[in-house]
Amino acid sequence: MRKCYDVPMNPSAWIGAALAAMLLVPALVGCDRDNSGAPGATASGAGATASGAGATASGASATASGSGSKDHAANTASGAAPQPPEPMGDAARGRELATKHECHRCHGGLELPPIAATSHCVRCHIDVLAGKFDHKTEALGWRKNVAHLIAVPSLAATGARLDYAWLVRYLADPRDLRPALEPTMPRLGLDAQASRDIAAYLVSVGKTAATSPTTEHDALSGADDARGRKLIDEFQCGACHRMSGVDELAATSKLEPGKRETRAAVMLAPDLRFARERMGNAELVRWLLDPAAVKPDTLMPRTPMTPEQARDIAGYLMRATLAPQAVVAVPEALPLLERKVSFDEVKARVLDVTCRHCHGDPNAAFGDGGPGNTGGFGFPARGVNLTSYEQLMAGYLDSAGERKSLFAKMADGTPRIVAALWARHRELAGAPNPELRGMPLGLPPVPPADIQLFATWVAQGRPR
Repeated sequence: MRKCYDVPMNPSAWIGAALAAMLLVPALVGCDRDNSGAPGATASGAGATASGAGATASGASATASGSGSKDHAANTASGAAPQPPEPMGDAARGRELATKHECHRCHGGLELPPIAATSHCVRCHIDVLAGKFDHKTEALGWRKNVAHLIAVPSLAATGARLDYAWLVRYLADPRDLRPALEPTMPRLGLDAQASRDIAAYLVSVGKTAATSPTTEHDALSGADDARGRKLIDEFQCGACHRMSGVDELAATSKLEPGKRETRAAVMLAPDLRFARERMGNAELVRWLLDPAAVKPDTLMPRTPMTPEQARDIAGYLMRATLAPQAVVAVPEALPLLERKVSFDEVKARVLDVTCRHCHGDPNAAFGDGGPGNTGGFGFPARGVNLTSYEQLMAGYLDSAGERKSLFAKMADGTPRIVAALWARHRELAGAPNPELRGMPLGLPPVPPADIQLFATWVAQGRPR
C-alpha cells in the first residue's frame, strides 16, 4: 500500500489540520459516540431549514426524481434482488445532520454555511500544489504528501443525478466507488433514519422534476447495448473510468497528467458498474449528453454524441452482464517479531505516517487536533493525541469524560488500538466490526507488517 504521509509535518504548520480533515479518523473509541441518528436526537444547528430546497419538516416535498420509486430490477443484470421502496426522510433534519457531521468540510455544492479554509479537506492541499507555500522549506515534502489528496466529489445537483434509495444505502454502508481515489467515504455510524434524513436533504439540492415511470422506461427504448459498448471504447471512456465486471475498457487517448484538473477528474471518475445503482435511465442519458448542464461544477468533459448514441451507451451501462465483484480477503496476522521494537520505530512507521494527522497536537494547527482528538465530523472530542509517547499513554476520553487506556484488551485479547487497525481491513472485506470503527477511517488499511510491528511493541510492554 502506498503510504500517504511519509514525511512528518512541521509541528507549527497549519497543514496538519487539513490532513486531519481528509483522513476523517475519529477517536479510537469505536461506536462510543452520540447517536445522531436516534429518533428525536437534536443536531447542532437545530432550527436550520433546507434553504431553497422546497423541503418541509416532514420531508414530504423533498422527493427527488424517482426517489425510492424507480424499478431497478430491469437494470440489475447482475441478478441483484430489487430493493423495496425506501421511506422518505426529513430533509430539514437532514440539513441539520449534514451540518453537524460537517459534510461541507470535504464536499462542495451544499447549501450550508462556509467552513474555514484551514479546516477544509483539500483546499490547502490545492494551495500547496499551486505553489502558494513554496517559500516554506517543507514545501517539497508537503507536495509529495498531498498530491493524491486534492479531489473530493462535489454534491451539487445531487437531486438531478443520484437515486434517493441508493444514497440511503450508501450513507449507512459506504463502499469504494472510485478506483483512482485513495480516500473513501468514511463510516459515520449513521442509523437508518439519519441516513434517510441526510439523503432527503441531499436530493433536495439541485433536484429536478420527478421522472415518470413511463419516461424512465422509454429512456432506453430501442437501445443497442452492443453498439453502446463499442461507443464507450470509441469515445475512450476508459481513459478515466473503469468498469469492473466486464472486459477492460479501451484507453489509448493521451491525457495531460500534469494538469491538476485532469488528475482530479481521473481520481473522481467512478467505477461504471455502479451507474445502474446510482442513477435512473433518464438521468444517465441526460448526463451523458451534457454533464455540465446537469452539474455545472463537474470535471467530466462533454463528449459530442447524438441522443441515440447516449441511449445505446446507457443501455450497456445499465444492462451489461457483470461478473461478481472481487472478494477482498482479510490478511492473516503476522507472528510477533522476535527482535526488540522501540517507540521511535513505531512512531516513524505508523503514528507519524497517518495517525498523527487526525490525532494531532491542537497547538500546532490553530486549535484543531483532528476529529480523533478535538472532535469533528459529528464525533465528540475524545482527546486522542498520538504525537508523543506521553500523549499515547494518556489514552482517550469515554462518553462519561473518564480517561481510558488505548491498550485495554478487547474480548479476544487484542489491544484496542491494534484491533482498530484490523477492523479497517475487515471493513474493506465487507465484515465491519459493530464494536469498533476501523482506522484509518476513509483510507487504505495499515499494512499487516506495520500492524505486526505495533503489536510487537505493545506485547513487549510498550517500551519507551
